[in-house]
Amino acid sequence: MSLQLLGGMSPQQFLDEYWQKKPLLIRQAVTDFPELIDLTRLIELAVRDDVESRLIECRDGRWHMEHGPFRPTRFNRLPASDWTVLVQNVNQHVDHVSELLYRFNFLPYTRLDDLMISYAPPGGSVGPHYDSYDVFLLQVGGRKRWQISSDDAGNFVEDAPIRVLKDFQSEQEWVLEHGDMLYLPPKYAHHGVALDPGMTYSIGFRAPKTQEVASRFLEFLGDNLQLDGMLSDPGRAATATPARIDADFVGSIQAMLQQISWDDATVQRFIGEYFTEPKSHVVYEAPDDALDFDDFAEAVAEHGIALDLKSQMLFDAEHIYINGELLECAAEAMSVLQQLANARALPPGDYDDTVLDTLYECYDYGYLHVAG
Repeated sequence: MSLQLLGGMSPQQFLDEYWQKKPLLIRQAVTDFPELIDLTRLIELAVRDDVESRLIECRDGRWHMEHGPFRPTRFNRLPASDWTVLVQNVNQHVDHVSELLYRFNFLPYTRLDDLMISYAPPGGSVGPHYDSYDVFLLQVGGRKRWQISSDDAGNFVEDAPIRVLKDFQSEQEWVLEHGDMLYLPPKYAHHGVALDPGMTYSIGFRAPKTQEVASRFLEFLGDNLQLDGMLSDPGRAATATPARIDADFVGSIQAMLQQISWDDATVQRFIGEYFTEPKSHVVYEAPDDALDFDDFAEAVAEHGIALDLKSQMLFDAEHIYINGELLECAAEAMSVLQQLANARALPPGDYDDTVLDTLYECYDYGYLHVAG
């Protein structure tokens, strides 16, 4: 990772001094864009049904929001100012945007979420608000004025379709130009207003709520638990109050529930599957004209492979996880698959059949592709 991304700081210095502690403005953090995503390209994504998108307008002091997919003609009816179109997970559809997201791999992939792109003409904004997660706001083209505040206690505007703070008092203010980036910790209030037509690349980090993690873990247990026994009461006495839930029955059910338990291995597998699970709109496309195994092995030897932009891959000491699944693989293949998970690609080479068997299975599902 280039030190330029963090303003000359090492990743560890940034984590020690700023991460989840205080904002950081980095001038000219990114200057090597191979191409820029213009509004036309963003609209091409916003009309797709496998892409999450929103359109936010402020008309006569009131906020309005629409969810995509949009008709292309919707954007012909927009005024010259005061609107923003936002497209989530652009990293799943554009190679160089994915490469930019993974420059932040000094943090684990369990925390790295997505790169959202928003486009706004002059006056475009989504209002003063705060996020519950860390975010890097990278300006791409044009200029945007950002105001921030450490006070997140203001009330939200009632009946607004988006969370806009009613009482926002700016503590600091900057104008970001092309290539400038602002880091904000969770719950740091901020308000951005476009001064020129331009985009903000928002690099967001995953921070699920405790309730969500607990609920999903209980679902995971329900899918994987196998408990013995059934309700029985051979010593049951006759009752004159059949509608009463008696103490013995409560004790019997409690004894059943006390069989529910988990260990570190259970939690580890849950993490692997939960943190690689794709969002509901994500679709993987199997190759139209799939190579047979031998041709695939030759192609890997010559070109290497790369994970699909939509694929998420993690590992622990004994397991590999991809796209919400535990990946069955030989122990001999683990080190190479870990390399793939970290780098999201493998260089050309003659790999052992134990590796190729697993790679070919993933290739067949559309989880990875021959590079080049």
